[in-house]
Amino acid sequence: MDFNALYHANFKLLDDAVGDWSTLVKHLADLKKDAEDDLHKAAVKAHWAGVNAQVSREFVGKTAGEFGDAHTQATTIHKILLDTRDELKTFHQQLTDAVSRGQKKNLTVVDAGGGTFTVMGNTRPDYGSDPSGNKSATNQKDVDDLRDEIQGILSKATESDTSAKTVLMAIADQSSMGFSGVGYKDRDTAAQAVKKADELAKLAKKDPSKLSVEDFDKINDGLKEYANDPLFAERFATGLGPQKTLEFWKGISDPHSGNYELGRKRLDQFDDLQRNLGLTLAHATQSDSTAMAEWKRQMIDIGDKPLHGERGGGPMGFQVMSNLMRTGDYDDRFLKDYGTKLMATERKLTGNGDHENLMWRLSGASSWLNRIGDDSGNDPLTGYLKGLSNSPDAATDFFNQPYISKDDPDNPFERDTDGNGKKGKVSLSNFQYLFEERNWPEETDSHGDDLHTGRNNLALALEAATTGHPAGEIPTDDTPPHSADQAQLMRAIVDSVSDDPGRVKDHSYMSDSLGQIGAEYLPDIHRAMADGPTVKDGKSGWDLLYPLAGTDAELDHSAVTRFLVTVSQNPEGYAALNVGEKAYTASLMDYHLNPDLPADQRYPHDAQETITSISRKAGEFNGLLAQGRQEAVLGPAGEKDSDYDYAVSQKKNLISGLVGTGVGVGTSFIASPAVGAGVGGAAGTVTSTVLEAFYKDESGQYRAEAGEDIATRWETIKDSTTNINYKAAHEAAKAHHADYTDQIDTWVSEGTATGFNDATTDIHAMAKDMDTEIPD
Repeated sequence: MDFNALYHANFKLLDDAVGDWSTLVKHLADLKKDAEDDLHKAAVKAHWAGVNAQVSREFVGKTAGEFGDAHTQATTIHKILLDTRDELKTFHQQLTDAVSRGQKKNLTVVDAGGGTFTVMGNTRPDYGSDPSGNKSATNQKDVDDLRDEIQGILSKATESDTSAKTVLMAIADQSSMGFSGVGYKDRDTAAQAVKKADELAKLAKKDPSKLSVEDFDKINDGLKEYANDPLFAERFATGLGPQKTLEFWKGISDPHSGNYELGRKRLDQFDDLQRNLGLTLAHATQSDSTAMAEWKRQMIDIGDKPLHGERGGGPMGFQVMSNLMRTGDYDDRFLKDYGTKLMATERKLTGNGDHENLMWRLSGASSWLNRIGDDSGNDPLTGYLKGLSNSPDAATDFFNQPYISKDDPDNPFERDTDGNGKKGKVSLSNFQYLFEERNWPEETDSHGDDLHTGRNNLALALEAATTGHPAGEIPTDDTPPHSADQAQLMRAIVDSVSDDPGRVKDHSYMSDSLGQIGAEYLPDIHRAMADGPTVKDGKSGWDLLYPLAGTDAELDHSAVTRFLVTVSQNPEGYAALNVGEKAYTASLMDYHLNPDLPADQRYPHDAQETITSISRKAGEFNGLLAQGRQEAVLGPAGEKDSDYDYAVSQKKNLISGLVGTGVGVGTSFIASPAVGAGVGGAAGTVTSTVLEAFYKDESGQYRAEAGEDIATRWETIKDSTTNINYKAAHEAAKAHHADYTDQIDTWVSEGTATGFNDATTDIHAMAKDMDTEIPD
């Protein structure tokens, strides 16, 4: 800060800027409220269809969110300008007062140019002499004291001005388009985040073998405190740099690194450091700054190179970085570009998938790169797929990308695709390669049991890719309807399981995610089981009975049969499908029995046909689940009925998420998930009541009644399904004041019984196709 600039400062323009930003913040607060209360909520309730269902609602939601981000960012900028303006005014006054006091002591402060200044004394004949007898122009101590005071004021003013500039530029750099939503309570908080990032990045650049326990604690504690801070994250990542990031984590995690003190005293905290570092880097990749763009480019560029160079060796960059992707939501574009290079490397190291990737297999000389869970982290696809499970859009794009073309001369994959007994080269997507063909590196845990982390993370990533929300979560009003790319992937999954059920049965731990996927595609599944539309008065029936806001996956009936029977042979897969179906049936009854439903959304049949049809497909669906459960409990798998009961009981924790949106409702069931509320005011109540009854009746049912007798087990689930369908139809009819309640039981019984007969037909057709026997 120049002496003249501060001494002669005119604060009018800065005052005007602070005032303008204050006004802007108030206006944006109103716009934010309007966008959320009017635009967003109206978009959620609106009856979107066709392309609008896939694009417009999501666009409106994101646009409304931009107003919130704009308000947050404007508020932060206003606070920074306000704090800086007030501080500079204080420093200006302090400087003015100091100069004035100096003048009273006959001291003059002169601008020396280049931002410097000089304190000079006024020479007068009547001044006293110093002890040596020389005439003194002034007291030197007064000169030094004034100089030091002014320099201190200018230094603090410089720090204030510089920190404001640094923070404002960092905020502006966070987003190249739109608003970043960066929020801080004041300038000092933001400045402290940047300062802390610089300190920790410098510390992390040290040779990992020389990091002390105190260094470790500072880095780990700092990352934990600031992991979700966008300015900190970007500053730390770019300050550390891609190469040093990899060297830091490998040097900490790998027991061969030589830092025995950390291994002895902080081994139990390595997982925390991995999580905190991963979260920090994930937030950093969301930044659009030029420095971060270069960081991402370099990280991908060094992914297929040994960490210590061709001569120094070490793990590949992908092997280290992928383990840091297990936590956090990384930038979609970065994940896509990273995945493209990663799969190119996989093709190179496996002969296009012809053999196992020995470079990424754990061996005696391998580094230990993962501290979250039991696997070593040497297979980078394991960590990368976990990262995709948190980033649905990137996951969808990745799995639909081609892995290899049938026209590639080095394509090793041949299949009989037309049933003529002759095999030919086939093109594979990334999904098909990973789900059907890849030789996954084998690892065991400390007890000698096989680890399946890679395939399990594959299932999680597929869950995110098909549903549009992170794996392990449930759909909300903001979850967009299924897109064409998501539906395409869902169809590929169902077809793949149908072609070879062993792809799931041999890896049943994947079934919890596949069950959740199926539960969120219930309209598509029911449409497939309906075998095409019924027509009355020229109107299509099944598409109205099973309304769908997004893109229909257009599944095949026989493929759906195999998918449901296969996935339900695992307790968690069964529970997701079973609970989802109960919620879905209740929601359908509530929706279709509403007399105020608009005519263009109404199933073109009377209440009897509507209730019978819904009950029939619910019966068929549950019959297929019953078959899967029977095969698992009475067959080689040896699952226990108690495991199924327990898995279903755990889904009770999701009732709050199922009611209102319902499983599959928020993303694909009805164009407006709140139609019931908007039309009849009963949305969610029917579903909640039905699920409560289901959980009460389901517990222990098989153990008490079914035993080993297949026929008894079949009748038990049939009776249970009939009772739940009774409950759903009666509760919906009561909610909408219907006058046909005395006939509901007959309609439900007929529909459910027919549905179970349909399931029997499906099962025998499946057995015939697969050349197996199904016990009667």
